This record gives sequence, structure tokens and C-alpha cells, in this order.
Amino acid sequence: MVRYFWNVIGLLAVLALGATSGVSAGGARPLVEAEAGVEAKAPVTILISIDGFKPEYLTRGATPNLNALAASGVSASMRPSFPTVTFPNHFTLVTGLRPDRSGVVGNRMEDSARPGQLFTMANDDPFWWTQAEPIWITAEKAGIPTATMFWPGSNVDFGGVRPRDWQQYAHAVNDRQRVDGIIDWLRRPAATRPKFLTLYFDEVDTAGHGFGPDSAEATAAAASVDAAIGRLRAGLAALGQPANLVIVADHGMAAISPDRVVRLDRLLPRQSFTAVADGPYVALTPKPGKTAKIEKILLGRHEHVTCYRKGDLPARLHYGRNPRVPPIVCLAETGWLALTTAPPADHPPRGGAHGFDSDAPEMRALFIASGPAIKPAGVLPSVDNVDVAPLLRDLIGLPAASDLDGDDSPFREILVRP
Repeated sequence: MVRYFWNVIGLLAVLALGATSGVSAGGARPLVEAEAGVEAKAPVTILISIDGFKPEYLTRGATPNLNALAASGVSASMRPSFPTVTFPNHFTLVTGLRPDRSGVVGNRMEDSARPGQLFTMANDDPFWWTQAEPIWITAEKAGIPTATMFWPGSNVDFGGVRPRDWQQYAHAVNDRQRVDGIIDWLRRPAATRPKFLTLYFDEVDTAGHGFGPDSAEATAAAASVDAAIGRLRAGLAALGQPANLVIVADHGMAAISPDRVVRLDRLLPRQSFTAVADGPYVALTPKPGKTAKIEKILLGRHEHVTCYRKGDLPARLHYGRNPRVPPIVCLAETGWLALTTAPPADHPPRGGAHGFDSDAPEMRALFIASGPAIKPAGVLPSVDNVDVAPLLRDLIGLPAASDLDGDDSPFREILVRP
């Protein structure tokens, strides 16, 4: 009965998608021709990240596909986790755990168990990732096949378990190739077709950094990704493949300026500490014997920046308990930067940045969900990104987990249940 229900719902969704895809896809042609009498396919779930996409970008008249999906399902402003940077939030989205619990506490981090080593965004050593289990690993263990296109951490070996298929991130792979990779995976026979997939786009974040969130370039990047979403919709319709699309961003973007910079290295000697992050927030470790002096100088509120012992950070940030968080964390006011060295003279800080307080409106992220399992309920109250993984568990048929930082309560009334 459950399979019959989803087959019927899936067919209705395909008919609706096919009726609109020619317009919403910006004229994109279907990737394959649908055949008469094809199998009635059960819906798949595709998690799509548009890095750095602010909800406000939907109001610029450049995103017809995203707006259509929001209108046919639900949308919301989503609160990211702190720090509001790429890898911690991407991992939170697929684990349901905030960075303090997932272990991915920054784009760069250190661990006393690996002295002298520095984690960067190119690192796929399981040591740095396996404090939390992402949903594709949970799904694979449950016999649900998965395929991941560029999601941070998706190429990591979790004790011999990986996604059934994955692609290592490569910036040179363009949006068309990324979308076509998803469609190719979904062309497979039912026995080997993935049921849960991820897809990642980066150009909105790149444009936001380079030109600022209010720029024409950021709007153009949003339009470019929207066209890729249109290509995906057309390809799904041509395959007769119903899909629940969950479209998210990891964080927003705030405008910055060379006139809004605080230099921490002018407050204390640069050789007295190391820093794994600076800018919107600073994460630093005093050198041996320097802790008391640095705390005396830094702790407390300064003009446009406030510094804390990590254990004294505001509770609402849910940050500072993990041993990988350095002893002192400083938060700059939104739009300001706290730097530990002078910026390059030929590259002053302009454009945009993220990493600020997770409650800052500028850091809010995109959330859209649309598909046969999602009621057309319009705009929801703001959600937290720790609630996305519980929603995904519902959509792909995994049982609820009791040990996550979020739950599916924001979405229970909008889910179509078998």
C-alpha cells in the first residue's frame, strides 16, 4: 500500500512538473525523452546547497525556478549554526548536530591529538570527520542507496562505509556537468538507482565574497544557479522521476569594507598567539606562558569586537565545548572584520564575508522544500539548520533520531504522510 501510494503521488508530481518545466527551466530542453509506459517511480530526495544564498536573493526577479519551487512547497529564512562558515554548516545540515558536537568546528581547525596538523577544506582524513555520522552513511547502513555531488565530507571513509557514488569536489566542473551527473545517476535501473542525492553550487558565495551581497554580480550568480535548477527540473520531468527537493544555503553574506577593520595585532604581540581563523570571528590560542597577558588585554568588549574565553561564549551560540575550539574566540560586529595581521596592500577587504553571529539577519540562509511529500504551505516561520537532517530522515524513510540537536517539528504539518 505504501509503495502504491508513493507511485500514484509520484506520477501526479511528474505530470505537474512536466507541465511547467518548459517555462520555469528558462527554455532548457529536456535531457532525455520520456517514454510511454515507463515504470511508476517512487520519489527520490535531493538535497541541494547553494553556498552563500541569502533568502533576499529570491526577491530580485532573477530566480524563477526557485520561486516556483517555493510557491509549490514551502520556504523559510533559516538560521545557520555558529560559526557561520561553509564546512561546519554543511556538516550540520546532514548530521543534525551543531559544530560543537559534530567536531567540524571551523573551515580550519587544530586538534591536540594531532599536534602540528591543521585541518583545511581539502582534508578528507576520517580523523577530522567521524565525531558525527552524516545522513548518507546512516542511509547506506539501512540499505538506502545514496549519491553525493561535492558535499563537504561526502568523500570520507566512515569505517568502510561511503555513499554508493560520490564526486570529489572540483571547481572546474560547471553547473551543467553537476546537474547532468545527478540525472545520469537517476537513469539507472531501480535496483541501483540512488534514493537520496546531494548537489552543491558555489558561485553565489564566490560572487558575494568578491563583489558584495548587494552587487549585480551576486544577482547574476543567483540567476545562473537558478538556470541550473531549471535544468535539473527538466531532466527529472524527462525521466519521469518525481523528487522531493530540499534546497538550502549554509549561511548568508554581509557587506564589508576596508573602513571597518579592527587590528588585534595592534593590541598584543603577534608572536604571542596563533590563530586558525580571523575576520568575522577570531579563534586564537595563546603561546605557552602568554595566556594571562592575552586574556587581560583581549577579554571583554572592545570597539566593534568582543572577546571571550570559549567557555564563556553566549549560550545561544552553542559553541565552545568541543576541544577543537581554541581557548579564545572574538566576535566582530556584523560587517566589521577583526584581523590578526595586516591585509595585503593590493587586496583590501571589500565585497562580502560570513562567519558573523548566527543570529545576525545578514547570516540567514535559504530554505525551500518542494515535491510530492511536501504540502504547498507557503512561507514558514524561521527554522534552524539543525532541523534539516530530521526532515531528510522523514523523506527518505529513516527513523527519527533522539540524540540530534534539531527535530522535524517545524515540518510535521507540511509533510504528506502515506
